[in-house]
Amino acid sequence: MRCNKILTFMACVASMALPAASAAQTVRADLILVNGRVYTVDAARPLVAAIAVRNGRVLFAGSEREARALAGPQTRIVDARGQTVIPGMVDAHAHLFGLGNSLRNVQLAGARSYDEVITRVVARARDVKPGEWIVGRGWDQNLWPDRNFPTHEALSRALPNNPVALERIDGHATLANAMAMRTARVDASTKDPDGGRLIRLSDGSPSGVFVDNASAFIDRAVPPLTRQQARDAIIAAIAEANKWGLIGIHDAGVGPETIDIYEALAREGRFSLRNYVMISDDSAAIRHYMSRGPLSALYDGRLWVKSIKLYSDGALGSRGAALLAPYSDEPGNTGLLVSAPAHIEQVATAALRRGFQVNVHAIGDRGNRIVLDAFDAAFRKVPRADHRFRIEHAQVISPSDIPRFSVLGVIPSMQASHQTSDMRWAEARVGPERIKGAYAWRSLLETGVVIPNGSDFPVEEVNPLISFHAAVSRQDGTNWPSGGWYPRQIMTRTEALKSITIWPAFAAFQENLMGSLAPGKYADFVILDRDIMTIPASDILKTRVVSTWIAGRTVYERR
Repeated sequence: MRCNKILTFMACVASMALPAASAAQTVRADLILVNGRVYTVDAARPLVAAIAVRNGRVLFAGSEREARALAGPQTRIVDARGQTVIPGMVDAHAHLFGLGNSLRNVQLAGARSYDEVITRVVARARDVKPGEWIVGRGWDQNLWPDRNFPTHEALSRALPNNPVALERIDGHATLANAMAMRTARVDASTKDPDGGRLIRLSDGSPSGVFVDNASAFIDRAVPPLTRQQARDAIIAAIAEANKWGLIGIHDAGVGPETIDIYEALAREGRFSLRNYVMISDDSAAIRHYMSRGPLSALYDGRLWVKSIKLYSDGALGSRGAALLAPYSDEPGNTGLLVSAPAHIEQVATAALRRGFQVNVHAIGDRGNRIVLDAFDAAFRKVPRADHRFRIEHAQVISPSDIPRFSVLGVIPSMQASHQTSDMRWAEARVGPERIKGAYAWRSLLETGVVIPNGSDFPVEEVNPLISFHAAVSRQDGTNWPSGGWYPRQIMTRTEALKSITIWPAFAAFQENLMGSLAPGKYADFVILDRDIMTIPASDILKTRVVSTWIAGRTVYERR
């Protein structure tokens, strides 16, 4: 009798198990990628040959044979042809609308002299009516023979009939011609604003260069784009991002009008990016979005609105970054504070109470210390675990402040390509001792923090592999200098891959949705024509994106 009971129990268990096994067999993939060298950034299965996708999410990552077992009559099979597959890349600090504007305007990046800048602007003027504004971006006096800020006279002589506003490469200074300054009603009597500076000629009149908050004098006179022009610019920027393998960005400082356009495009299915939006530092905008509360994964994971972007100081290239001691190449100048420290603390405290993240631009060692102090004070008022507050750029840090990131739980969001763009002149700005705390990735990683990587486009080029290459080599696109610039700070390739995938996801509270090709996460991936994890570092920038995929669908394919 006891034996019969045991047999009956075992038969019952078997009968219950059969439907479960049968149900598992009915799960079929929509897409299976095979014959790939897939770096999943998933510790459980870091390197596989195949992935299966269902309903826009990873169903399985493993061997090709296992993946093919999930195929059905309608399953699409994609042959990766032995090429490299990585999770979709994310730029953790970028400006989408700024990129769209940059694509519309005069491109000045890489100009090797002021004369070349003027030549490019004059070429654009041929297509512009007299009196219409000409806007450009990308000049960098550090690339010119004398490395001095320009003055407006040559630009004004070449273009007397059009107002011209040319933004510096870092976005922290503007060059205006005489007509632009007249239109903006700026003259010798105009005072420097808080957090800004007008560079002046010997007679006290404006030279044409407006640093940090002073740029607003010119910016407010430039006619804004129409809504349709803004939409078109954003659509073009999204396509440009996808072309370089980006499936996501952290959009550093966006106003309500632009966020409204993002939402409209996402509703229309025309937003092929996962955009982690940082709200601009505008009191009305902050109040509006705080009243809505944090928003995550809107429109099928296209938009997040749960963070705020603030500014501490300016930029190193225009000597606006706030330093603890004067600039080595400009004694008496310690840079500019764009925001009052009390403002940073106030917004941070309010954000902690409302469940928002705060991300603050800080480049100089004084700018970074001010943010760390403000965060520390806010955390004491509103203790909160897992806040993931960030400092954006964190370029020059006092050695005593490096451990504070880990102690406070603050994430240094850094852009490796800034190091390779700045390295030819950065030491002249801060001297041989302070430079040891500049672009200090290894020093920070050794404290236990993660470093989400980015480009700050359109400040730097969109291609995220530029920052990947910089992270592992400390060299520019010409592979200079030999051995790397301060090579102790180099990242490993595994760290560099994480810095453009899972670490940005963590920095945006998205690690359960994206950042690795693990089952259950978004099926966002990129196929590359070279193996960036094994080829010589000098060949990394020869790599090309074959295709970019979001939720198992192609959003870019190389022709």
